[in-house]
Amino acid sequence: FSLCSLSPQVDAVRVYVNSSSENLQYPVLFVVRQQKGVLSWQVPLIFRGLYQRTYNYQEVSRTLCPSEPTPETRPSEQIIFVDVASMAPFNIAYELLVTRLENFQLETNKAFNFTASPSQPQYFLYKFPPDVDSVIINVVSDAAYPCSVVSVQDIVCPVYDLDHNVEFNGVYQSMTKQAAITVQRKDFPGEQFFVVFVIKPEDYACGGSVPSSIHGNVNRTWNLQRTKNLQVTILPSIKKSVYVQAMFFSFLSFLSFYLGSVVVAFVHYIRVQRKASAGRLSPEHGSGMMTSSHPISASTPEGSSYGAIDESSSSGARQLSSLERRAPAGSDTDSSVEEESDFDTMPEIESDKNIIRTKVFLYLSDLSRKDRRIVSKKYKIYFWNIITIAVFYALPVIQLVITYQTVVNVTGNQDICYYNFLCAHPLGVLSAFNNILSNVGHMMLGFLFLLIVLRRDILHRRAMEMKDIYTLDYGIPKHFGLFYAMGIALMMEGVLSACYHVCPNYSNFQFDTSFMYMIAGLCMLKLYQTRHPDINASAYSAYASFAVVISLAVLGVVFGKNDMWFWLIFSLIHILGSLALSTQIYYMGRFKIDDPDSDMGIFRRAVMVLYTDCIQQCSRPMYMDRMVLLIVGNLVNWSFAIFGLVYRPRDFASYILGIFICNLLLYLAFYIIMKLRSSERLLPIPMFCIVATAVVWAAALYFFFQTLSSWEETPAESREKNRPCILLGFFDDHDVWHFLSAAALFFSFLVLLTLDDDLDTVRRDKIPVF
Repeated sequence: FSLCSLSPQVDAVRVYVNSSSENLQYPVLFVVRQQKGVLSWQVPLIFRGLYQRTYNYQEVSRTLCPSEPTPETRPSEQIIFVDVASMAPFNIAYELLVTRLENFQLETNKAFNFTASPSQPQYFLYKFPPDVDSVIINVVSDAAYPCSVVSVQDIVCPVYDLDHNVEFNGVYQSMTKQAAITVQRKDFPGEQFFVVFVIKPEDYACGGSVPSSIHGNVNRTWNLQRTKNLQVTILPSIKKSVYVQAMFFSFLSFLSFYLGSVVVAFVHYIRVQRKASAGRLSPEHGSGMMTSSHPISASTPEGSSYGAIDESSSSGARQLSSLERRAPAGSDTDSSVEEESDFDTMPEIESDKNIIRTKVFLYLSDLSRKDRRIVSKKYKIYFWNIITIAVFYALPVIQLVITYQTVVNVTGNQDICYYNFLCAHPLGVLSAFNNILSNVGHMMLGFLFLLIVLRRDILHRRAMEMKDIYTLDYGIPKHFGLFYAMGIALMMEGVLSACYHVCPNYSNFQFDTSFMYMIAGLCMLKLYQTRHPDINASAYSAYASFAVVISLAVLGVVFGKNDMWFWLIFSLIHILGSLALSTQIYYMGRFKIDDPDSDMGIFRRAVMVLYTDCIQQCSRPMYMDRMVLLIVGNLVNWSFAIFGLVYRPRDFASYILGIFICNLLLYLAFYIIMKLRSSERLLPIPMFCIVATAVVWAAALYFFFQTLSSWEETPAESREKNRPCILLGFFDDHDVWHFLSAAALFFSFLVLLTLDDDLDTVRRDKIPVF
């Protein structure tokens, strides 16, 4: 065949062959020879599927490698040889048709429709316009199946356009109804590329099932059943200026929180100074640290515990002689010798604890009897431990996701990572820089929260050094170790969420949720510590519990898909753990069932407890408020356990996170209700933070449930959920979730930090425990 080119456009030729023979022993061989290449195939064309199934096609159509346009003014001529051969001892009829492609070169912003099948793949040429550095290839189809593959390949012959070799070169995605590939000019020195479309012989790669009518190595022609109508549109991607705007927007948005915090701190400072100059501090303005000095009454020893007022004001609690021997409250040394207070090792004090903590009406002075320095050191361990955990957890995660990204870049397999490909903007080696940039809010607001806590800590230390009576004997005891740990956890959530979004998939989703568990757990511990400073969990036991939870999350990811035994064990652990924790909370940590005087003492003790607390007190429990909270909490947790056992959700990490969040919200609601029941007030700042938390969380969850991808499905099915950007042409719905969730967590932390500021001028023996 002689091809004469008259236009300056790239010419492409398509060869169509058809043979009625289905004899696999004697196929018809076609060899096409061009000036710079050879292309060959056979008819029937055989494709292999899952379990070595074979599919035969009598019709084959292939596009030949195109010729470059010549700068010569005269028409160029190209010779094409088509050789047809067969070893059959009989005649075989065939049909051969060679045609010139009219629409081989795709145009920007212009949709092009065509049809392809497994034996009739298609590919087209695209050249970058002079002013375009990046484009998005958007492919859509009305039908999900047959499963197809979209590939972007460099201008190299031969073109890999069959099912068994399309993955050998370039970048590729599997596709059902939608696919999108972002291509940058810098990746193609010739400033042009091929877009290849291949239809697979089976649908299992896209989530479809293998046809049940085909068993074993049975041959069958599927040509007419496997055609797919496709539409391809190549759109210019964003310019570099949009990257700069998005970065400025991200940082300036959260720097405004810094500015707002400075304004609030300055206004508060002015108000405190005015009150101090007037010589009085009203309880109405007790939201901050009070630094004015007050004389210490003669009845209060200088070195007394911060929780003890005097013998008449401790609600029946006995003052201890060891209080007289303690160091001054302002000397906050870090001696490693003092690990427990004096009375913790004295056996007679154990009975004292039982007497105090099992009273019907408890006040804060009853549960804040330990030395302030020792309790503060106990809570500082939370801060140092979480830094250690963060470093050891984050480094392997960062190494792993870098490896994932490298594999994606080297192999070109874009089915490894579940991006929102319609809004995935690459930068450097990163495929979706926007999903990483949107996590900057967690890091910036986490650091801001640390600064706010540091300011309060410094003011509190100054007040302690000045022997301020309001700091020593009034309000909630100030321990900042858990707050520091919460700030670090918020920053690490941003780091690990960014790591997850480097290559989001089924295997590394737990990176995104691990510190969410810790944030929820630390918030519950802080809320409990507020009214129970002496009996809160130690850092070691708390982090050990978090480690167990994260271990269960990993086991759930591996075994939680269909294994009933895993869900039985997990539900049993969940219910028993809820009951055990409820018992400890109900009895303020004083529930013990050991009896050294008898081998059967443990059972006798259990029976006595059940009899006295469940039968005798059946009409009205001794601690009604605690009982109501624990009943509701157990019902919620048992409901979660039953739901997991029945439905076995595949996203096990989110299932555990839902358990944590529901328990935290339940406890916070109970705390606020009990606070209002006790005639305590909500000051303007915590009230604003509560309203802001509710509003921002509601908006954040709206965007969270706008599912843009799902690693619970195949990559092709996940891409059906992809959507374009909605903010600045750079951020998608999930990025907005990152922004809003960071702000919501920040306001949530401020709620815990400022919730009890109204009690700064209330004596501790007047503050109820609930």
